[in-house]
Amino acid sequence: MNQTFSPLLEALKQLGVDPQALERAAGEAERTERSLRAVLINDNVVTEEQLTEASALAFGIKSVDLVGYPIDPVAVAKIPFTLMLRHRVLGLSLDDNEITVGITDPGDVVALDDVRAATGLMVRPVVVARSELRRIIDRLKREENDLAGIAEMLREEQQAEAVVSNLNSVEEDAPIVRYVNSLLEQAIQNRASDLHLEPTEHDMRVRYRIDGVLHEVDTVPRHVQSALISRLKIMSSVDITERRIPQNGRITVMINGRKVDLRTATLPTVWGEKIVLRVLDTGGVNLALDNLGFTEDNYRRFSTSFTKPHGMVLVTGPTGSGKSTTLYGTLSAISKPTVNIITVEDPVEYRLPGINQVQVDHKAGLTFAAVLPAILRSDPDVVLIGEIRDRATAQLAVEAALTGHLVLSTLHTNDAPSAVVRLTEMGIEPFLVGSSVDCVLAQRLARRLCDWCKEEYVPTEAEVAAARWPVAELPRPSVLWRPVGCRSCANTGYRGRIALHEVMPMSPEIEGLTIQRASATEVQRVAEVQGMRSLRMDGLVKAAQGQTSIKEVLRVAI
Repeated sequence: MNQTFSPLLEALKQLGVDPQALERAAGEAERTERSLRAVLINDNVVTEEQLTEASALAFGIKSVDLVGYPIDPVAVAKIPFTLMLRHRVLGLSLDDNEITVGITDPGDVVALDDVRAATGLMVRPVVVARSELRRIIDRLKREENDLAGIAEMLREEQQAEAVVSNLNSVEEDAPIVRYVNSLLEQAIQNRASDLHLEPTEHDMRVRYRIDGVLHEVDTVPRHVQSALISRLKIMSSVDITERRIPQNGRITVMINGRKVDLRTATLPTVWGEKIVLRVLDTGGVNLALDNLGFTEDNYRRFSTSFTKPHGMVLVTGPTGSGKSTTLYGTLSAISKPTVNIITVEDPVEYRLPGINQVQVDHKAGLTFAAVLPAILRSDPDVVLIGEIRDRATAQLAVEAALTGHLVLSTLHTNDAPSAVVRLTEMGIEPFLVGSSVDCVLAQRLARRLCDWCKEEYVPTEAEVAAARWPVAELPRPSVLWRPVGCRSCANTGYRGRIALHEVMPMSPEIEGLTIQRASATEVQRVAEVQGMRSLRMDGLVKAAQGQTSIKEVLRVAI
């Protein structure tokens, strides 16, 4: 019997497979010069699951189930497509200078050496089932062929405009349609919050934002760019002939049996139109406030404000900091049949049952400032204003809060104390700001440590000092946690995100400072004396609890 068969056969015997059947299969493989694995599977000597488990056992490595596995698209792109097809290998995840590769035969040293040479990375093989690997590679091959088909379609046309003009009637199995559908499906399966298609001088790159970090997943030939953007414009119901000005639209798709909305935004650049799709997947978002990462004290302070019958509650932070999710969670907490809630948003991101939602339409003159008076004549109890952008909107919001309505809105400021200063800078009288604002919540999003692989360690004095740990207010941690990486988190060490909060109720002292036009620094000093926990402090508390790492806290909070 061929000695190269021995480790696999011994492993299969350990799993309880009939030794005589294994010996016959080995003899058949030697006699016919067929692969032992093919003989074992085709002759029904073992199941695919047994063969995968035995291969991992024989070589002392792990096996991975590719069903539902979070494959890192960056790792997939690291291995040239021709190499992937030749050796049937698949990049699964990246970790510094190492790539994890799925392979059915870990004894294939030629394949592993070729991957190492092509990527310039250390290779860590894991064993995967042949059928699952073939299914994924076949899908990638179809996508590659789709791109080639699009390119050929455009080359055959004298002018690309002729193709673009026919995209309205394109069939659902056309290459461009299949490729776009594949991009959207992959983005949602990888938990991406945004999909970027960015034209460059020579091609178009495709990037996903996952847990707040952008990852490049594909490049598209430049001559495909026009057809790809036009297809997305058609799906978004925007003008495909207009390339000089930005446009906004919305796409609704069915992915794995559930409806997912995507908000689209086009932007003219020097190399062509860039398009960004924001994934609004309500099926993947938990809108319950008590699941958004509030500490007990912060939740108590915040909930006190939005359970009042009137006043203004502001949520502040940069774009992508989870402000809308927090506001929707707040609406869900106060929504009931006895309460009339009306929102005005640009755009409406999540459609909530039992709530009247108004979409801003600038072309029709339906701006925040224009629609608010009409909303206030519609007998609302609660009004949500998507964003306070100008003095007119701010003035109407303040007046609504002072006339017996609960007003929820957002501002773009770096912290909670800056919000009251910002309103006065917009031209709102300080005494009106002090009287109307009831609470300000500042927010950031940090990546959450993967619960499966996070590692406990003892922090050094230098690390604690670098984090400016406030030992007077928060005991020095005896242990902290750091990211490691595993199959559950695609070897990033993080899975999902957690919010850091800074809650500032409007006390009489802060109201007095607002009327005096005090600086944000003075307001912050008084707020912290009264118990406000800064964003960084809230992050350090969550790092001490093992929810995130110190590096993540310092990345998102000053």
